Amino acid sequence: MSLRERIERMWKSGDLEDAPIEEAIELLDRGELRVAEPRDDGWVVNEWAKMAILLYFRSRKVQPMEIGGLRYLDKIPVKHVDPSAGVRVVPPGVARYGAFLAEGVVLMPGYVNIGAWVGPRTMVDTWATVGSCAQIGADVHLAGGVGIGGVLEPPQAAPVIVEDGAFLGSRCVVTEGVRVGAGAVLSANVSLTASVPIIDVTGSEPLEHRGVVPARAVVVPGTRPRAFPAGTYQLDCALIIGWRRESHDERLSLNEVLREFELAV
Repeated sequence: MSLRERIERMWKSGDLEDAPIEEAIELLDRGELRVAEPRDDGWVVNEWAKMAILLYFRSRKVQPMEIGGLRYLDKIPVKHVDPSAGVRVVPPGVARYGAFLAEGVVLMPGYVNIGAWVGPRTMVDTWATVGSCAQIGADVHLAGGVGIGGVLEPPQAAPVIVEDGAFLGSRCVVTEGVRVGAGAVLSANVSLTASVPIIDVTGSEPLEHRGVVPARAVVVPGTRPRAFPAGTYQLDCALIIGWRRESHDERLSLNEVLREFELAV
């Protein structure tokens, strides 16, 4: 049987075998297996990879760990990054075993959880967290304190996806399988779940999205009124106020789009 078939069989039967589980997690750690991957017809979730992670948790016991003189109790070891991988990890930044960091990634004192995939040249800035199974593209900047939610169960659920070249400002929160399109710019404090409306206000009529930030959109936090029996109150939403132009694509000129739209980062 293939590795996938062995994992799926264990998932159904509940009988655990260490070797195939360890093999699957090692493939995730090396980036040779992904929880979700882009294809011509969109993103596809590899459910069996998520099954492998959940089986890995079941098969392991909490044990003492000592890392950099600090003592922990956990099931999953810390990822060991080969110095030849071209990755920079700044103390006390931590990636868990089973997460992948591509060449050129900079992990400041933040956290990357198991099953996550972080693409080339991406910056995970100070106190940013990348949750389990999140897929972060190439040339992405996750500014200080950004929270990317983890989506581990059920196995078929899509993880949070941030596509190539996106910029997420300080304290942005993206959860529940939301997908941030390539080149999108999120201002500071934008908070997105699957149910938060993302409203394009650049045209003559509002256009509403949920769960997906369109590619190259410039997004700021907003509110809109909703009537309740006790009165009308403002609920959070996100507003698309513009679109990133090709002239904004170079790293050094990203500040232009931030200044042009007066965005907090």
